[in-house]
Amino acid sequence: MTQVENKPNYRVALSTLTTLFFMWGFITCMNDILIPHLKELFQLTYFQAMLVQFAFFGAYFVGSVVYFLVSYLYGDPINKIGYKGGIIIGLVISALGCVLFYPAETMAVYPMFLLALFTLGLGFTLLQISANPYVAILGRPEGASSRLNMAQAFNSLGTTIAPVLGGYLIFEFFAEGGEITAEATKVPYLIFGLLFVLVAVLVWFVRLPKFQAEEIEGGKLGALAFPQLRGGVIAIFFYVGAEVAIGSLIISFISQPEVMGVGEHVGKNYLALYWGGAMIGRFLGAISLNDKLKGGRKVLYMVVAAMLVFLLIYSIVDLTFVQISAFLLFVLLNFGAFAVGRSMAARTLLVFALVNIGLLLATVWGSGSWAMWALLAVGLFNSIMWSNIFTLAITGLGPHTSQGASLLVMGILGGALIPLLQGWMADTVGLKPSFIIPALCYAYIAGYGLYCGRRLGAVRESEPVQEGIAK
Repeated sequence: MTQVENKPNYRVALSTLTTLFFMWGFITCMNDILIPHLKELFQLTYFQAMLVQFAFFGAYFVGSVVYFLVSYLYGDPINKIGYKGGIIIGLVISALGCVLFYPAETMAVYPMFLLALFTLGLGFTLLQISANPYVAILGRPEGASSRLNMAQAFNSLGTTIAPVLGGYLIFEFFAEGGEITAEATKVPYLIFGLLFVLVAVLVWFVRLPKFQAEEIEGGKLGALAFPQLRGGVIAIFFYVGAEVAIGSLIISFISQPEVMGVGEHVGKNYLALYWGGAMIGRFLGAISLNDKLKGGRKVLYMVVAAMLVFLLIYSIVDLTFVQISAFLLFVLLNFGAFAVGRSMAARTLLVFALVNIGLLLATVWGSGSWAMWALLAVGLFNSIMWSNIFTLAITGLGPHTSQGASLLVMGILGGALIPLLQGWMADTVGLKPSFIIPALCYAYIAGYGLYCGRRLGAVRESEPVQEGIAK
């Protein structure tokens, strides 16, 4: 079990990490802005445009495979360089990926953009392997899912702001006379690269707790011995794939005449609602899955949090209250789903996946604004999936936690392949029917939640997620 000296205060460490989660959420969501931008700039098909996500999320797979092989042959790298070292190296590689946008934009060659995105994705791979389990072990094991949901909520704040701010920069501020040009992304990504360097410097100087796990000898595939980990890798694959595919196609979907018929300038605001819904759900998840809060106090905190986050989103998007009021109905549905989940990670995951299946079927069979709202509401129920899958999957792994985390990050390959599959289906049978693809993804996630509920129970009743000593 985790041994902690004098119950250390982890607030500074968690605050630093939330900044990190915000930044990579912002940059990841910028891909949803790049897709329609590059699609128009290079006259791409849906399939070709989805290569943006293929390059970015494919890097997660390549990076995590390399990490796993190194841990298999020589021992866990994070256990040698520490979580702090892993985070700093990840930030530096991410900064390099952003800088590569400059030659890509200067040359105006699509493959160069893909190379820049691949490099950026490699940096994010190391950040994911380092930061997610680090948040999980910074405190009581019973609160791991709640803490990770809170960190992911700030990730969602980044994904909510990105469509509005990033869309303004690319489609308006840096566009030349309203025309789409490669220059539109040059300055923004140089700024992003500088910010990554500054955060790396911040992390270098901030004193973060060190955790030393029992050393694993090379050549042992310990993490793969845990069935919840193996199933969790596939669940992450389908979750990330579904979430990214939907976000990538929202602007194109609502621009269709039979849905809303709005342009990119308006569509980016609705895209912000999709990611903003995930932020609402993650703040609610952090409260709902907190075993220290009980009864009416928990409900009150959830209501206040939902109201404040909704007002924040409303202040960000360029839409009237009437235009987004229908979204409140789905927020109420989100509250109901949390109530059915009963503050248990596995049960909540099952319920949310089932709701998303229903919403996507309504998107496929519906029309007009309600088809749009059903699709946007999926973000609300995506909210807790990453955090709950991650904590359920690494429960009880002990010294194999970092190795297990690398395998889970490998599952992010879904963000590369599922959008590509849906893009091909959109070109073949139409955009609306293609949303059956993410519905099938959530069917597996529902099954995983059911399995973990029976095998593990609530995360708070399970074994610690990491064995080690805080130093």
